[in-house]
Amino acid sequence: MTRSSQQAQVNNHNPELGVYECEVKLKFRLIEENLSACDREALLRTLVDAYAYGSDEYLESLDSKVEIHALGETEASPQMRRQLMRLRNASSTR
Repeated sequence: MTRSSQQAQVNNHNPELGVYECEVKLKFRLIEENLSACDREALLRTLVDAYAYGSDEYLESLDSKVEIHALGETEASPQMRRQLMRLRNASSTR
């Protein structure tokens, strides 16, 4: 979660903060130079940027699937649970 999305949640005063597991499957064809030479992070960034830009003469979207499941707080890492408490505390003091 980025800092701006954290701020957006705090600013919305949303008492229903929770932990979610998200799975995104994208299938598309892309014209690009030598993606196999990229490291994993650079490759993922390039693919997500291309998909976010949308279909054009270089990208053809074939399929997409998104699944989101609410998790119990105890299933989250200790770092995520601490952040969740911080967000809840920040929204309750405003």
